[in-house]
Amino acid sequence: MDQKLTTIGFDADDTLWHNERFFQLTQTHFAELLADHAGRDHLLERLLAAEKRNIRHYGYGIKGFTLSMIETAIEVTEDRVPASVIRQLIEAGQDMLAHPIELLPHAREAIETVATTHRVVLITKGDLIDQERKLAQSGLGELFDAVEIVSEKSPETYHAIFGQYDEGPASAMMVGNSMRSDVVAPIKAGCWGVYVPHGLVWEIEQAETPADNPRYRELQDLGELAGLVRALS
Repeated sequence: MDQKLTTIGFDADDTLWHNERFFQLTQTHFAELLADHAGRDHLLERLLAAEKRNIRHYGYGIKGFTLSMIETAIEVTEDRVPASVIRQLIEAGQDMLAHPIELLPHAREAIETVATTHRVVLITKGDLIDQERKLAQSGLGELFDAVEIVSEKSPETYHAIFGQYDEGPASAMMVGNSMRSDVVAPIKAGCWGVYVPHGLVWEIEQAETPADNPRYRELQDLGELAGLVRALS
C-alpha cells in the first residue's frame, strides 16, 4: 500500500512560468546572425551538440546557453565570426537574463491550494543567481516550505531531497513539464511523477513516458493538481 502523500515538489521553468520560448526565440536570432555561414537546421544541430557537451562544464541555464552559442559561432565560421556577432550573442543572453517573469495559468492557485494540506517544495535546476532572480520576481517564493536549486535532477537528487523528511520519497510527488527530469527521475526515486505538458520542450529533457508505472500521472494543466492531490492523499 502506498504511503500517505505528504510532500509536493514543483518544477519551476515552464511549469510555473514561461522559459523555453525565450530560448527558442534566441535560437532563431542566432540562426539569423549566422545565416551566411550555414543553414538553420545545421546551426541548431551544432548548437544542441555544444549544449549537450557543455552541460558538464557550465550546467543548465542561460549563461551556459550563451557560451554554447558563441562556441558554435566560432566553430561554424572556422574562427572568422565577426566580433559584432559575438557582441550580439552576448547581448541576447543578457536580454534573456533580464526578461520579466510571466506565470503560467493556475500556478499560484495550485501552490496555494495544496500548501494548505501538504508540504510544498520548489525543486529547480540551473544557474543559482538566475533561478533566485526568477523566483523573487515570480512572487511565489513565500509559498514554499523549502527551495532546492540543484545542478541535476537525478533519482539520487530526489531521494536526498525528499529523504530529509521522515515520510521519505514514497510519500512525495514531483510535478513538472520535463518527462526526463520531473517525472522519470522522481519515479525511479520512489516518488509520484506528475507530468504537466507545456508544449515547448528542450530536446535534452525528452524521455519515454512511463505510462505503465502506477506512480505516473498526467494533467492537462496545474488547475487539475488539487483534485489529484486529494485523490492520492
